[in-house]
Amino acid sequence: MTGPSRIPVTFRRLTPEARIPAYASDGDAGADLTAVASVTLAPGERALVPTGIAIALPAGTVGLVHPRSGLAARHGITVVNAPGTVDSGYRGEILVNLVNLDPREDFTVEVGDRIAQLVVQEYLHAEFSEADSLPESVRGDTGHGSTGGFGTSTPLDPFEEVTTQ
Repeated sequence: MTGPSRIPVTFRRLTPEARIPAYASDGDAGADLTAVASVTLAPGERALVPTGIAIALPAGTVGLVHPRSGLAARHGITVVNAPGTVDSGYRGEILVNLVNLDPREDFTVEVGDRIAQLVVQEYLHAEFSEADSLPESVRGDTGHGSTGGFGTSTPLDPFEEVTTQ
């Protein structure tokens, strides 16, 4: 098996505290983004957390800002608009829109904390054409979530502890 494809991405450090986006392991899809400011998020609060990094992605690529699973699992911290989109033409600072979903505890992001992951990938541009009807498919036009397979039970309380047998 070969390693991942590589593509050069030029970056600019906007503050001395900014860290170069880095992969924890060679096979990781996401490069860690770190904070350059301390921010405390109360329960339910959100904030744009600066990374001090601006990048120049090659045409035909996009940067997707994903949450870090450890922050989500341990502290209820996630990215509001996950994944956030960094277009190839954007040259401003990457800001991470974090939210604290924990119902009780504040969470403080410190300078240097890993707060999100940046996944760089190629994309396709769609050429949209209007039609009076669409081709048939197995699924058809059944509603949102219609293939879920989870039955019609009541949704879980997001703050209720889940136990497994």
